[in-house]
Amino acid sequence: MATLSRRELLAALGALPLLPRLGRGASRPIPTVSQLLWQRDELALFIHFGVNTFTDREWGDGRESPSIFAPDALDARQWARTARAAGARARVLTPKHHDGFCLWPTATTRHSVASSPWRGGQGDLVREFTDACRAEGLRAGLYLSPWDQNAPVYSDSPRYDRFYCDQLTELLTRYGPIHEVWFDGANGEGPNGKRQVYDWPRYWGLVRQLQPEAVMFSDAGPDVRWIGNERGVAGETNWSTVDPTIVPRPGMTGDEVMRSLTEGDRDGTVWRPGETDTSIRPGWFWHPDQDDKVRSVDDLVELHFTSVGRNSKLLLNVPPTRHGLLHDTDVARLTAMRARLDAQFGRPVPVREAPITTEGPAGATFERPTTIGVVELREEIESGQRVARHRVEVLRGTTWHEVGRGTTIGYKRLYRIDPVRASAVRVHVDDAVLSPRPIAVASYPPA
Repeated sequence: MATLSRRELLAALGALPLLPRLGRGASRPIPTVSQLLWQRDELALFIHFGVNTFTDREWGDGRESPSIFAPDALDARQWARTARAAGARARVLTPKHHDGFCLWPTATTRHSVASSPWRGGQGDLVREFTDACRAEGLRAGLYLSPWDQNAPVYSDSPRYDRFYCDQLTELLTRYGPIHEVWFDGANGEGPNGKRQVYDWPRYWGLVRQLQPEAVMFSDAGPDVRWIGNERGVAGETNWSTVDPTIVPRPGMTGDEVMRSLTEGDRDGTVWRPGETDTSIRPGWFWHPDQDDKVRSVDDLVELHFTSVGRNSKLLLNVPPTRHGLLHDTDVARLTAMRARLDAQFGRPVPVREAPITTEGPAGATFERPTTIGVVELREEIESGQRVARHRVEVLRGTTWHEVGRGTTIGYKRLYRIDPVRASAVRVHVDDAVLSPRPIAVASYPPA
């Protein structure tokens, strides 16, 4: 493997972006083109599938026989069609979870689909997944667990680093453009009872080298950070900027670490927006006893408000069954969620054309008095994130009434308010790290 230059190494650590920047934001960090694309997707589906699906476990132990991996009706296009119908623009697959079983025919181990009965040992699920994504107009992402309970070289750090980088290289060179590379900090024991010391700069640098337009997710980024929980709830305060010294590597814990993951940092020196991940079911892998525990449509809609509506992106896990299909209940809930969101946000209240400036409160005057139930605010994040505290008011008759207040806005901030008949809406910026750029304001009828 080629030696990384100092510039590539610094880029992998988040100290120097390799991707093009969109202008200058004074001394404030601003997003890369890839980070903007990632955030504008708003929703991606996570796909956990592997030997755990067949053992009814959440975490395997690496001793599972590849012979149990035998989906009899696997249809990656069904997964992709469902994602597109749900309004997702990207998906992330788990080619290898902590058990070490690989969903592609890798040269690094026999513990893979090549040793399974699926497709007669000739299958490649990563190929089917990425092909289906492109056929349905979706971006593809991959999650390669660093913890491997099957690999005999795990905890022999130099050997396992080579092993892991070889797997990354296969995944990032065989399947075309990869939009997101997903890491976590899981670091348990290997087959010999010891733990590995991960060479994160090397892993991140390899991704930069092989897929320079991909964003990398982990607790520590370097491009996208974990939001700090798996409940689907981003912080009410959520800066896309962070201080990289607080969480320099994945797997760190502590109160200040969790605060930074959840809220970001007002004076952060790098742009690292938060990704809000959760599952449509109690578990990440499919379990038959959870078929009646799928999130309700109301709950799924609420996730949109607590993730996308708080300057984050929602990564929603939807696990296939042992047949290799998404369950009918999951598909129906996702379809209904999208219909509900389209109905909610498909009819913005018409406004009179009027310029929005940074002088005084930003807002919009309606064509006629209208009952509203949701207010949407957006910053021009191409120039960075600036608003630190704000208030939302609506005009009833001749009097302005406050209906919401908060801290950050960022890419999008959504307020559900008690239905009110109003003729205008405005937002006051009470605190900002720099002079605010124009804030886009939209209003919607009650659900």
